[in-house]
Amino acid sequence: MQRRNNQLTGAFGEEVVCEYLKVHHAEIIERNWRIREGEIDIIAMYPSGIFTFVEVKTRSSVAFGHPLEAITREKAHRMGRLALGWLATHGCLGCDYQIDVAAVMIAPDGSHSIDYRAAVL
Repeated sequence: MQRRNNQLTGAFGEEVVCEYLKVHHAEIIERNWRIREGEIDIIAMYPSGIFTFVEVKTRSSVAFGHPLEAITREKAHRMGRLALGWLATHGCLGCDYQIDVAAVMIAPDGSHSIDYRAAVL
């Protein structure tokens, strides 16, 4: 049951961040792209032509720390490798890209907030 709740919480956070990106004029290219090494939550592109790879962490409490604390140096490096993997498999090596992170906090009343950080690498 807990795993299902975590999946729903994560999916909610990703949807909220997709809407945030759209408001900021990004086009959502792909969601939940996976290869053996891991998954990229959201791949978007801004009108400037920059591919943006977004890691989303969603929490309903800070009991286990702020969501951004879950993005370790190792996780950030893995995101870099995953981004390059996506670019390579889509014929885009050499294209401009950045890796962003987003923390979504869900309050007990159902409201939420987003802490979005651009270009973490």
